[in-house]
Amino acid sequence: MGLEERDAELHADGDNADQAWTVSVHAFSDLTYTSPIVFLYLLKECYIYGTCKATKKFRALQQQVHQALCNSPKPGPATFVVQCLYALPIFESYSEGFSHLIISALRRYLKAVTTSADSSEEKKITTRLFLDIVWGTVDHDEKIVVKMLEVFYITLADIETSIHRLKTQSELNSAKKFVEEYIFSLLEKQSYFSAVSLLEHFSIRQSGESFILQMIQNKQFKAAEKWATFMGKSMLCLLVQAYADRNMLKNAYETIKQNNLQQDFPDVYQKCKESLLKRLAEKACWDVAERKTHGDKQLLEYLVYLAMEAGYSEKVDELCDRYSLEGFLKPIEPEAGFLHNRFLHLKELSVEDIIWVDEVDGLCDATCHIEGCKVVGLDCEWKPNYEKGSKPNKVSIMQIASDKKAFVLDLIKLFKDVPDVLDNSLTRILQSPRILKLGYNFQCDIKQLAHSYGELKCFKHYEMLLDIQNVFREPRGGLSGLAQKILGAGLNKTRRNSNWEQRPLTPNQLEYAALDAVVLIHIFHHIGSHSQPTNLPEGNDKIEWKSYIVSHMGKPKKKYKKRTGFQKAKHSELKNH
Repeated sequence: MGLEERDAELHADGDNADQAWTVSVHAFSDLTYTSPIVFLYLLKECYIYGTCKATKKFRALQQQVHQALCNSPKPGPATFVVQCLYALPIFESYSEGFSHLIISALRRYLKAVTTSADSSEEKKITTRLFLDIVWGTVDHDEKIVVKMLEVFYITLADIETSIHRLKTQSELNSAKKFVEEYIFSLLEKQSYFSAVSLLEHFSIRQSGESFILQMIQNKQFKAAEKWATFMGKSMLCLLVQAYADRNMLKNAYETIKQNNLQQDFPDVYQKCKESLLKRLAEKACWDVAERKTHGDKQLLEYLVYLAMEAGYSEKVDELCDRYSLEGFLKPIEPEAGFLHNRFLHLKELSVEDIIWVDEVDGLCDATCHIEGCKVVGLDCEWKPNYEKGSKPNKVSIMQIASDKKAFVLDLIKLFKDVPDVLDNSLTRILQSPRILKLGYNFQCDIKQLAHSYGELKCFKHYEMLLDIQNVFREPRGGLSGLAQKILGAGLNKTRRNSNWEQRPLTPNQLEYAALDAVVLIHIFHHIGSHSQPTNLPEGNDKIEWKSYIVSHMGKPKKKYKKRTGFQKAKHSELKNH
């Protein structure tokens, strides 16, 4: 049956090997004489001895159960599963997980077969199980109930038949009323999604604005959308309007788009798309935002206004030229309303010069200057890649800044023209124990550098690196947020995702690149001074920054192979001798 391979994944080695084989053969290869309770016990043993992660373990066990259902359990696969569901509550903490597992396995099994020999019996026993769960005789979660009713296609007629068979019609008016009362109990517990799933399954239409609003008020958006979709266009329109009234534009946008309601809500839809563009612009995802316009002139003009508000003059010119947009004034300085901060400028930090380095002489001069510094700031940039599953683009530039100068290295050109000189220069800088290198999440950057330029040795080792992110552990706002707290002004990140492979870079791109490296030195001067500033982030009143300095010598890790039982015995024997 091919279970041997899964045994290796599901079971520990050594002493458990024999037990694993025993469980596989007797639990799953033939269920003709195996009772549900024994089957579940052995399934539990498989789970307990499993050594892989939960998701992988679940899938492997699901595959085993699926194969077991193909081996003629009596009185039939579906009925056998229902009998297991009756028994599962005694397994306590394993009950819910195993219930999902065996129902999922049965659903897969039923898709593979055209007919089910025990369909009449399975419906009868499944309906009875549903009644027992509702009455509290058998304990199962409502999610199991929903999945069970869907897999076995239990209808109101099946429930009606079961109720009459049990002669309880004096207690219940109808199957519909019985189901509605159960659904009402779920709503009281705020199990909205399960309740909506049952209403949809039994085609019980309960209209009413209050029901939708109640779900939205309790933030049960998926349940509200599922219910509105089932009820039809009028309820979907009510849902969209409720989202719009609460300024939940993202939810409104998705609902309108998925249900083709653009003509019903043109203003709301336009407002939603503008909100999406603004969110993307605030994240500096300008290329993505442009694609989201789909060439719509009104949206393109709004995107130009966003670029103007952000002070992104290159993007304004680029969009106006590409789409022949006219009538826009010169971009203004970014206002506080766009990113809610005042922004730092390079001139405030007393930087004398930004030096572009793309030739060997300039690289040698830059190396000599940097080797004379005690502290430098490091950063790098590359062109973003928005295609899912594709590799990131090669790092384009690397910024190395001192107090007064910022060098921007054209890595693409230098690597092409003088790879040996580039490797030697960066090795002297990155591996120098006399230069303190400052970065912000630079250990991630250096991995990208090593991936981009694998032939160079300089990115495989570094010494004396102080990652400012680790010193402050600032969770929100990144480097810009940290600069805002320490220096009183943030960084304008609108050009973060610009095209760093274009040549020449614009003056604004060069300033952005230089500023990211220079600001690290100014933040360091604050934390390295004896008089600590009063505006440090909470929990950082005293910073022992020296303890965060790291080095990486790039020694390969040894790989140890897992010993087999024979190897363990042999090792023990040699050790005793």
